[in-house]
Amino acid sequence: MAITEIRCKNKEELDRIAKELINLYPGKRIFVLTGPMGSGKTTFIQALCRQLQVVDIVNSPTFSIVNEYLTKEGKSVFHFDLYRIRKAEELLDIGYEDYFYSGDYCFIEWPELAADLIPDESVSISIKVDEPGQDRLFIIGSFHG
Repeated sequence: MAITEIRCKNKEELDRIAKELINLYPGKRIFVLTGPMGSGKTTFIQALCRQLQVVDIVNSPTFSIVNEYLTKEGKSVFHFDLYRIRKAEELLDIGYEDYFYSGDYCFIEWPELAADLIPDESVSISIKVDEPGQDRLFIIGSFHG
């Protein structure tokens, strides 16, 4: 998978970028997002979920590790935040395979904390911030745990 870079100048562009990304990877269902705290990972996942027509409120699952959202069609979308896990084995306790290999969309924040468990065919989205409140650069490619 080639590396793609997309510059985002403001929040209003997120929906367009999310739609473009979903269209770029029609067969991919696992997206991992990296970037510093406050870079906009959850905000971008909200935009991705809007494009997938999620009807639930999308917020960070920081304390629950995973949230499940439903689309208009009744399909599941899973949102992981691995920031608070201490070791990758904690994902075993919640049955991560049922989510990752379900065929449903999975968006994973802080994937580096469980990189060995995330399928290699996942799409990697790295968010770089020029300065707080400024442009974001989305670097998209293959994830390699």
